[in-house]
Amino acid sequence: MNPLRWSYRTAYLAGFLVCVALLGYALYAEHVQGMNPCPLCIFQRIAFMVMGLFFLLGALHAPRGGARWVYMGGTLLGALGGIATAGRHLWLQTLPADQIPACGPNLGYMMDTFPFAKVLKMVFTGSGECAKIEPVFGLPMPAWTLLWYLLLAFLALWAAARKRA
Repeated sequence: MNPLRWSYRTAYLAGFLVCVALLGYALYAEHVQGMNPCPLCIFQRIAFMVMGLFFLLGALHAPRGGARWVYMGGTLLGALGGIATAGRHLWLQTLPADQIPACGPNLGYMMDTFPFAKVLKMVFTGSGECAKIEPVFGLPMPAWTLLWYLLLAFLALWAAARKRA
């Protein structure tokens, strides 16, 4: 089956399945391989959940015309959030050892203790645990997530822009 001939519904279903697979691998990496997620990793997972939700809704509804852009917009919102988070994460991983921020509290503690705006600021400031590089097939995990955000955003745009039902 040629992916360039997929219908909107098939493309959005494929996008949903890719998001589920990526989240499944993240859980496998955490619970089986022992790769503990930092706060930025958790935010990247949330971005994939947002994308997966809009991909699923788009696949189930399979609208025609302008309504497609609603699902595409939600998917792109998740992708842009993920791209920003993964980009920040990669930047933290490139810092010299003497410029890496100290490790901070975990995300659960921050959410329980601080207002959400302060939590966002603390997470995007980064911490030492976010600077730890654990390669997967030769690349750090945020590099892979960044690649997937870009590919999935392109899929959402491509499917929404096509005339094919």
